[in-house]
Amino acid sequence: MIDLNSFRQKLQTHLERTKNNFASIRTGRASSALVENIQVTTYGGSATLKVIELASITSEGPQTLLITPFDQSVTQDLEKALRESSLGFSVSVSGTQIRAKTPPLTQEQRQKYGKLLSQFSEEGRESLRRERDEIRKSIKDQFDQKELTEDQKYRFEEDVDKVNKEFNEKIEEAKKRKEHEIMTI
Repeated sequence: MIDLNSFRQKLQTHLERTKNNFASIRTGRASSALVENIQVTTYGGSATLKVIELASITSEGPQTLLITPFDQSVTQDLEKALRESSLGFSVSVSGTQIRAKTPPLTQEQRQKYGKLLSQFSEEGRESLRRERDEIRKSIKDQFDQKELTEDQKYRFEEDVDKVNKEFNEKIEEAKKRKEHEIMTI
Protein backbone atom coordinates (compact mmCIF):
# COMPACT_ATOMS: atom_id res chain seq x y z
CA MET A 1 0.00 0.00 0.00
CA ILE A 2 0.93 3.64 -0.36
CA ASP A 3 2.23 5.35 2.78
CA LEU A 4 1.26 9.01 2.64
CA ASN A 5 2.92 9.71 6.01
CA SER A 6 6.37 8.71 4.75
CA PHE A 7 5.70 10.76 1.59
CA ARG A 8 4.81 13.74 3.78
CA GLN A 9 8.00 13.23 5.84
CA LYS A 10 10.15 13.17 2.69
CA LEU A 11 8.54 16.39 1.49
CA GLN A 12 9.09 17.95 4.93
CA THR A 13 12.81 17.08 4.65
CA HIS A 14 12.99 18.81 1.26
CA LEU A 15 11.11 21.82 2.66
CA GLU A 16 13.56 22.12 5.58
CA ARG A 17 16.54 21.89 3.22
CA THR A 18 15.06 24.64 1.06
CA LYS A 19 14.42 26.85 4.11
CA ASN A 20 18.02 26.28 5.24
CA ASN A 21 19.20 27.40 1.81
CA PHE A 22 17.02 30.51 2.15
CA ALA A 23 18.53 31.24 5.57
CA SER A 24 22.02 31.32 4.08
CA ILE A 25 21.06 34.27 1.85
CA ARG A 26 22.00 37.63 3.28
CA THR A 27 19.33 40.21 3.96
CA GLY A 28 19.59 43.73 5.29
CA ARG A 29 19.80 42.25 8.80
CA ALA A 30 22.61 40.21 10.32
CA SER A 31 21.61 36.61 11.06
CA SER A 32 23.59 33.79 12.64
CA ALA A 33 22.65 31.59 9.67
CA LEU A 34 24.95 33.74 7.52
CA VAL A 35 28.11 32.63 9.31
CA GLU A 36 27.35 29.35 11.04
CA ASN A 37 28.35 27.18 8.05
CA ILE A 38 31.55 29.06 7.13
CA GLN A 39 34.45 26.56 7.15
CA VAL A 40 37.32 27.38 9.53
CA THR A 41 40.71 25.67 9.28
CA THR A 42 42.00 25.56 12.83
CA TYR A 43 44.26 23.81 15.32
CA GLY A 44 47.31 24.30 13.13
CA GLY A 45 45.52 23.14 9.98
CA SER A 46 44.64 19.75 11.45
CA ALA A 47 40.87 20.39 11.56
CA THR A 48 38.28 22.09 9.39
CA LEU A 49 35.15 22.91 11.33
CA LYS A 50 32.13 25.15 10.88
CA VAL A 51 31.82 28.39 12.86
CA ILE A 52 28.81 26.98 14.72
CA GLU A 53 30.99 24.09 15.97
CA LEU A 54 33.61 26.50 17.30
CA ALA A 55 31.65 29.40 18.76
CA SER A 56 28.36 30.79 19.92
CA ILE A 57 26.80 33.33 17.60
CA THR A 58 24.48 36.08 18.79
CA SER A 59 22.99 39.07 17.08
CA GLU A 60 24.07 42.44 18.41
CA GLY A 61 21.76 44.83 16.65
CA PRO A 62 20.53 44.69 13.05
CA GLN A 63 23.98 44.83 11.39
CA THR A 64 26.34 43.09 13.83
CA LEU A 65 26.98 39.51 14.92
CA LEU A 66 28.89 38.69 18.09
CA ILE A 67 30.92 35.48 17.83
CA THR A 68 32.32 34.05 21.05
CA PRO A 69 34.67 31.06 20.60
CA PHE A 70 34.32 28.12 22.96
CA ASP A 71 38.12 27.72 22.84
CA GLN A 72 40.10 31.00 22.91
CA SER A 73 42.90 29.49 20.83
CA VAL A 74 40.71 29.49 17.69
CA THR A 75 39.87 33.22 17.82
CA GLN A 76 42.42 34.18 15.14
CA ASP A 77 41.34 31.29 12.88
CA LEU A 78 37.70 32.39 13.18
CA GLU A 79 38.64 35.99 12.42
CA LYS A 80 40.59 34.92 9.33
CA ALA A 81 37.75 32.74 8.02
CA LEU A 82 35.21 35.54 8.50
CA ARG A 83 37.45 38.08 6.75
CA GLU A 84 38.04 35.73 3.81
CA SER A 85 34.38 34.78 3.40
CA SER A 86 32.57 36.16 0.37
CA LEU A 87 30.07 37.98 2.60
CA GLY A 88 32.21 41.12 2.98
CA PHE A 89 32.11 41.40 6.76
CA SER A 90 34.11 44.04 8.56
CA VAL A 91 35.60 42.03 11.41
CA SER A 92 36.98 43.32 14.70
CA VAL A 93 38.34 41.40 17.68
CA SER A 94 38.06 42.61 21.25
CA GLY A 95 39.55 40.15 23.71
CA THR A 96 38.06 36.78 22.87
CA GLN A 97 34.97 38.12 21.13
CA ILE A 98 34.67 38.76 17.42
CA ARG A 99 32.26 41.30 15.98
CA ALA A 100 31.28 40.84 12.35
CA LYS A 101 29.48 43.83 10.90
CA THR A 102 27.56 43.33 7.67
CA PRO A 103 27.85 46.05 5.04
CA PRO A 104 24.55 47.46 3.74
CA LEU A 105 23.19 45.72 0.65
CA THR A 106 23.29 47.56 -2.66
CA GLN A 107 20.34 47.32 -5.05
CA GLU A 108 22.48 45.15 -7.34
CA GLN A 109 23.21 42.73 -4.48
CA ARG A 110 19.52 42.62 -3.55
CA GLN A 111 18.66 41.63 -7.12
CA LYS A 112 21.43 39.01 -7.15
CA TYR A 113 20.15 37.53 -3.88
CA GLY A 114 16.60 37.59 -5.28
CA LYS A 115 17.77 35.46 -8.22
CA LEU A 116 19.58 33.09 -5.86
CA LEU A 117 16.40 32.83 -3.80
CA SER A 118 14.43 31.92 -6.93
CA GLN A 119 17.04 29.31 -7.80
CA PHE A 120 16.82 27.73 -4.33
CA SER A 121 13.02 27.68 -4.43
CA GLU A 122 13.04 26.06 -7.87
CA GLU A 123 15.47 23.39 -6.61
CA GLY A 124 13.09 22.76 -3.70
CA ARG A 125 10.10 22.43 -6.02
CA GLU A 126 12.07 20.09 -8.29
CA SER A 127 12.85 17.80 -5.36
CA LEU A 128 9.15 17.81 -4.41
CA ARG A 129 8.25 16.90 -8.00
CA ARG A 130 10.74 14.02 -7.98
CA GLU A 131 9.19 12.62 -4.80
CA ARG A 132 5.70 13.07 -6.23
CA ASP A 133 6.65 11.33 -9.48
CA GLU A 134 8.24 8.48 -7.55
CA ILE A 135 5.14 7.82 -5.45
CA ARG A 136 2.84 8.17 -8.47
CA LYS A 137 4.96 5.56 -10.27
CA SER A 138 4.56 3.31 -7.25
CA ILE A 139 0.78 3.83 -7.34
CA LYS A 140 0.70 3.01 -11.05
CA ASP A 141 2.81 -0.14 -10.53
CA GLN A 142 0.49 -1.34 -7.76
CA PHE A 143 -2.53 -0.65 -9.97
CA ASP A 144 -0.95 -2.55 -12.88
CA GLN A 145 -0.30 -5.51 -10.58
CA LYS A 146 -3.96 -5.40 -9.51
CA GLU A 147 -3.06 -4.52 -5.90
CA LEU A 148 -5.18 -1.35 -6.12
CA THR A 149 -8.59 -0.75 -7.61
CA GLU A 150 -9.09 2.09 -10.03
CA ASP A 151 -10.92 4.10 -7.35
CA GLN A 152 -8.06 3.59 -4.89
CA LYS A 153 -5.55 4.62 -7.55
CA TYR A 154 -7.34 7.91 -8.25
CA ARG A 155 -7.89 8.60 -4.55
CA PHE A 156 -4.19 8.06 -3.79
CA GLU A 157 -3.13 10.21 -6.74
CA GLU A 158 -5.49 12.95 -5.58
CA ASP A 159 -4.11 12.76 -2.02
CA VAL A 160 -0.52 12.84 -3.30
CA ASP A 161 -1.27 15.90 -5.44
CA LYS A 162 -2.96 17.62 -2.50
CA VAL A 163 0.02 17.03 -0.18
CA ASN A 164 2.47 18.06 -2.90
CA LYS A 165 0.53 21.27 -3.55
CA GLU A 166 0.54 22.04 0.20
CA PHE A 167 4.34 21.78 0.35
CA ASN A 168 4.78 23.81 -2.85
CA GLU A 169 2.71 26.55 -1.24
CA LYS A 170 4.89 26.41 1.90
CA ILE A 171 8.02 26.88 -0.24
CA GLU A 172 6.39 29.79 -2.06
CA GLU A 173 5.33 31.37 1.24
CA ALA A 174 8.87 31.05 2.68
CA LYS A 175 10.28 32.50 -0.55
CA LYS A 176 7.98 35.53 -0.36
CA ARG A 177 8.93 36.17 3.28
CA LYS A 178 12.64 35.98 2.45
CA GLU A 179 12.17 38.13 -0.66
CA HIS A 180 10.52 40.78 1.50
CA GLU A 181 13.47 40.66 3.94
CA ILE A 182 15.97 41.04 1.09
CA MET A 183 14.19 43.98 -0.52
CA THR A 184 13.49 45.83 2.73
CA ILE A 185 16.02 48.60 3.25
